[in-house]
Amino acid sequence: MAAMSAPHASAHANGNGTHAGMAEQVGAPTNPMATALLTDQYQFSMAYAYWKAGKHADRAVFDLYFRKNPFGGEFTVFAGLEECIKFIANFKFTEHDISFLQSVMPMCEGEFFDYLREVDCSDVEVYSIPEGSVVFPKVPLMRVEGPVAVVQLLETPFVNLINYASLVTTNAARHRHVAGKSKVLLEFGLRRAQGPDGAISASKYCFMGGFDATSNVLAGNLFGIPLRGTHSHAFVSSYMSLDEIPDKALRSKDGSRVCQDFVSLVQEWLQKIQVADSLDGVFGDTNQSELAAFVSYALAFPSNFLALVDTYDVMRSGIPNFCAVALALHDLGYKASGIRLDSGDLAYLSIEARKVFRAVEEEFNVPGFGKMVITASNDLNEETIDALNKQGHEVDAFGIGTYLVTCYSQAALGCVFKLVEINSKPRIKLSEDVAKVSIPCKKRCFRLYGKEGYPLVDIMIRESEPSPKAGERILCRHPFIESKRAYVVPQHVEELLQCYWPGRSDKPRAELASLDKIRSRCMQQLEKLRPDHIRRLNPTPYKVSVSAKLYDFIHCLWLNEAPVADLKEPDTLPVSPDNPTTDDVEQGTESDPDVMNEEDEL
Repeated sequence: MAAMSAPHASAHANGNGTHAGMAEQVGAPTNPMATALLTDQYQFSMAYAYWKAGKHADRAVFDLYFRKNPFGGEFTVFAGLEECIKFIANFKFTEHDISFLQSVMPMCEGEFFDYLREVDCSDVEVYSIPEGSVVFPKVPLMRVEGPVAVVQLLETPFVNLINYASLVTTNAARHRHVAGKSKVLLEFGLRRAQGPDGAISASKYCFMGGFDATSNVLAGNLFGIPLRGTHSHAFVSSYMSLDEIPDKALRSKDGSRVCQDFVSLVQEWLQKIQVADSLDGVFGDTNQSELAAFVSYALAFPSNFLALVDTYDVMRSGIPNFCAVALALHDLGYKASGIRLDSGDLAYLSIEARKVFRAVEEEFNVPGFGKMVITASNDLNEETIDALNKQGHEVDAFGIGTYLVTCYSQAALGCVFKLVEINSKPRIKLSEDVAKVSIPCKKRCFRLYGKEGYPLVDIMIRESEPSPKAGERILCRHPFIESKRAYVVPQHVEELLQCYWPGRSDKPRAELASLDKIRSRCMQQLEKLRPDHIRRLNPTPYKVSVSAKLYDFIHCLWLNEAPVADLKEPDTLPVSPDNPTTDDVEQGTESDPDVMNEEDEL
């Protein structure tokens, strides 16, 4: 999935240079399928209706946000911003795109397609929370301003680029939290991900969320993520005997000498291990085909020898065979990397393996052997790592795939893209479900911090309101529940939304950070959260609020927009419970006096 070359972009000037110049700076989308046609059909239908009504150039403001934190937790990590900026920087319809749209929308006038030929995002402004930030429900992750028809076309791709990216980054961050800072986390999800684009995205965003490396070679090439990988069971079982190793020589690490028969050296060490007093003779004959595979791999990678030890029997064969090869490498100045466990009782096996490594270190005076890295894989997830922690284990690194990249416990984040203002007039989306009522108008968002450095609350204010200041007493209100309100005196105030695409405005453009810097931001922000917000069991919800003025404005607009019902006497009176209908009698039931139908309620 190499990045595609940037399509033509028109050169509208702004305070940050031309549109084409900015497109060249940010580069092309990682996925070449992220083109102007990557949207839903109804976006084009609405764009045509806007154009037909002469509304296509109306200035609109949309908020992109989500309503509920994923995985039963109380935090989310925002990701996908860079790909959104790359998308709009290269947003342009080709002639092939126009021809296709004409074929599927034959009812549209030809002038509409002429309009689409000229469309780009030079007049669009994007304000966003920095990528890698910890975010919470209802707070806009992004605010997108521009001609309503153009911004409408951006809805689906933006939601698509943010939804999975934020979901899998949050999943990775949760795995990092439960594993702890000291453990190495390896993303092994390429073969189980939803296609090549899902796999590439997963590798990038899992690294952002705190993983240390990936098995995905293409992701390593595209994003500079460290690569890790050893061998599979197939490699081990492909060997039949030590006779299959043609070249048995190995030069010492310092180059001063050559061991002509490394195989014999390994066999000598295996015999020493089998009779060692400190090991109590627990090791007998081992699988020689496995030993051949380990020797062959060590000859190929003497400085990075890590063996998969569960092909036949971990404790009776895999561990002693590994130790023999590792000790032979040590004689030549090399240090083996460790082992990988891919099945069985990982807690027990890791503990027993560690005991052997420590015994070998003491028996043969090999410093550091007892600290050999133990890596565990085998369908791990957040719950199994937590269970391992509670049992006690000696695993140093976790290789995680399926449950991580597929976000097995939650399919989607549920981002939405809602119109909050058009032509400077605030708009609100109402619903019988209060959670789905949007917060209208163009807003600024702030995070208020307490004396201990923890964030206390996020607050949204109208753009015309003065910014909250440190040391001032601020009334924070729940957007919809009147009784939920509190005063906060913040020690530090952080404005969340920054301008990442200024369009034709003269606002300074915030630079997109490197992947390493975004990862660091994610780790730092998670460390700033109160422990009760990120704990796995019954985490405390983080507070999201609005200012007193915005609260009053929301509810005033709500009342203005909500239709007022007429209270009427019902056409037929409710049936008395003492006088059931014929149908009730025939069915052997009577009407429930405690259940009111819709007319009763009115």
